[in-house]
Amino acid sequence: MSGGQTCPDTRPLRMPRVLSDLRTRLRARARTALASRGIEVRRTRGARQTLPAILAHYRELGFAPNVVFDVGVGPGTPELYAGFPDARLVLVEPLEEWGPHFEWVRRGRDTETIFAAAGATPGEVEIFVDRAPWCSSVFGGLRGEDTEGARRSVPVVRLDDVARERELVGPFVVKADVEGAELDVLSGALDVLRATELVLMEVSLFELIPGAPQFHDVVLWMHDHGFAVADLFDPQNRPLDGALARLDVAFVQEDGRFRQNHSYATSDQLDALYASWGLS
Repeated sequence: MSGGQTCPDTRPLRMPRVLSDLRTRLRARARTALASRGIEVRRTRGARQTLPAILAHYRELGFAPNVVFDVGVGPGTPELYAGFPDARLVLVEPLEEWGPHFEWVRRGRDTETIFAAAGATPGEVEIFVDRAPWCSSVFGGLRGEDTEGARRSVPVVRLDDVARERELVGPFVVKADVEGAELDVLSGALDVLRATELVLMEVSLFELIPGAPQFHDVVLWMHDHGFAVADLFDPQNRPLDGALARLDVAFVQEDGRFRQNHSYATSDQLDALYASWGLS
């Protein structure tokens, strides 16, 4: 001590920090132990990890699209349809075998089904029909696939032509799950994209199908066309080595309604956050 002053009592400040640090370490150990057993624990109000959570978020922000394009329908995307129950559905699917699987969608719903591949240029394209039909792709089979599979020609439509011919009006949602051909789909939908608030795509982190774009290619293309990454969800690891191989990405317009404010939080929210960390 010096100058006749005493050191301030730091115990009220330090103890919450000690307890907070202890809780943090205990949580980390518990999560590590669970993760080693294949179990993950997440906050329900934390990062959104599923399509229903993504759609609920945008509904809470007041988003109600007029039209939802589901490109690469497969057996159907019921979470997407339920997420926007008042939107018109345009289902674009190259394999007619899937038709009976989403017949239920048409019941009581404004729905149109187009059996074709969506692409940049109308005409025809050859598609590799995988033994797992939801893995079928115009780029061919997966690397490591030990079967040739079947190939067939299917018609190609442009989403811009579909929207113009049917006089569809945005705002739109575009979902594309076409095993590597997502950028071909969007290249034929440049007019549609101008009225699209939300794009949902499955993206690969490896060139799982020869010639197919990877995550960085897709993000760059979307950035060049005015879209930014908004959410990452439904990650998939590859059996080969457990590496993250695919995930779904939600994109929104770079300068659109969902990116008007770039602040992290309000002052009151930051105060509450810091208080939860034991900070004044």
